[in-house]
Amino acid sequence: MRQCARNTVGSIVALTAVGAILMWGSHSLPASHASSGPPAHVNQVTVPVAPASNGFAEVAKAVTPAVVNITTVTGEKVSDGRNVPDELRERMEEFFGGPGGPSGPRGFRGPQGPGEPRERRGGGQGSGVIVSTDGYVLTNNHVIDGAREVTVTLPDKREFKGTIVGADPKTDLAVVKIEGQNLPTVVWGDATKLQVGEYVLAVGNPFGLNSTVTLGIVSALGRGRMGITQYEDFIQTDAAINPGNSGGALVNTRGELVGINTAIFSQTGGYQGVGFAVPTSMGKPIYDSLVKTGKVVRGYLGVGIQDLNQELAKSFGIKDAKGALVSDVKEESPADQAGLKQGDIIKSYQGTPVEDAVALQRLVTRTAVGAKVPVTVIRDGREKDLMVTIAEQPDTTKIAKAEKAEADYAFAGVAVQDLDRETAKELGIKGKAQGVVVTGVEPDSGGEKAGLMPGDVIREINRQPVKSVKEFEKVSSAVKKGENVLILINRRGSSLFLTAKV
Repeated sequence: MRQCARNTVGSIVALTAVGAILMWGSHSLPASHASSGPPAHVNQVTVPVAPASNGFAEVAKAVTPAVVNITTVTGEKVSDGRNVPDELRERMEEFFGGPGGPSGPRGFRGPQGPGEPRERRGGGQGSGVIVSTDGYVLTNNHVIDGAREVTVTLPDKREFKGTIVGADPKTDLAVVKIEGQNLPTVVWGDATKLQVGEYVLAVGNPFGLNSTVTLGIVSALGRGRMGITQYEDFIQTDAAINPGNSGGALVNTRGELVGINTAIFSQTGGYQGVGFAVPTSMGKPIYDSLVKTGKVVRGYLGVGIQDLNQELAKSFGIKDAKGALVSDVKEESPADQAGLKQGDIIKSYQGTPVEDAVALQRLVTRTAVGAKVPVTVIRDGREKDLMVTIAEQPDTTKIAKAEKAEADYAFAGVAVQDLDRETAKELGIKGKAQGVVVTGVEPDSGGEKAGLMPGDVIREINRQPVKSVKEFEKVSSAVKKGENVLILINRRGSSLFLTAKV
């Protein structure tokens, strides 16, 4: 397994104990500073440390029998000689420790000889939680991803062959089934009732150390934009979580399952006080859907969305930067049929205020298919109420991620050309293609600062359509110096608004 991205300061680390640690790039956290001594006057506050003299022993005793160890085996046929691609050879070296992977040092050939196929075996180890007496186990997708064999071992040493019922990479959850009856379980809890500062316990198998229980608090709720999964609503905790804890239980002080431990923020690859768990408010519907249908059914609106910033808010004539800006509306989608338009700002969904694009994404995907949902938008500075009938999200649907759209200047240093059908096809633009293609952006130019990139297709300037280089020159020349300008572009098949200052 290769590292997907690396940051020299800090990383988001998946918790499966495997030959190589999987990391996602992240940002550093500021170091805390201990005070030199207590202040002169301190208000005494009594904080309960534990519910009983034996701490959380009863909770641990109730939960640990149902938190299992999951081991997997992966395998594929590879050539043993020079036909092995460089990328695969590097992966083999990572797993098996030496140049050339299982073949040993470079220049040495095993008994099979060069070019003969052999099996590359790998695997991983993680945790899981039994949530039904007949053997359904909830875990992380990255624990079982690519597994050819799954083995589930209970704390009482019973071992079962596991069958993957279904997986959801978009939330990093999966369900495994083992054949058993009257198995121990962890009861479902309500993660929506968690509060910051509340005690929680993490239970799992870090480094293969079975039935490890650690204590911490809920550090934060609703963590998103971590770059770990497509849909994020993480519980952050300081309960000690380490590699091998993936798929383990995060429980409250009543022993109820409130989260599935998924990742940690770390500078070292180990515990540093910042862990993340998928809440059961997200996990339970996914579990139910996977068990019932083998797939995840999500609500679908059919819009591309992005966050607002102060410049965009000003350009659209609204006072604050709250809401989700519609950058694109898919043809024949529920949004299209309900009358949503590009440039609308969604302020409310089903009576719930929309803070940003991620908040809207969470609301839509959790809406039942077929539900009629009231949506309030701001269009041309006026509030408008619409009614949308939510459909099922197609498997191929890609939800727009919030992208930074900060800018200082507009078109300085930007070279464009007319967009033809062939170029549109190469750029991933479907349907009728209109606009001009950015062919070059000078370094440190106003265009670069505006966020424009080669390959972007400029479709509108200040809500005026741009269908040719001639129209581009006409519309852009009308923008006065020092004026904010609103640009609609298409980037890699997705629409995006940018603001710029000439």
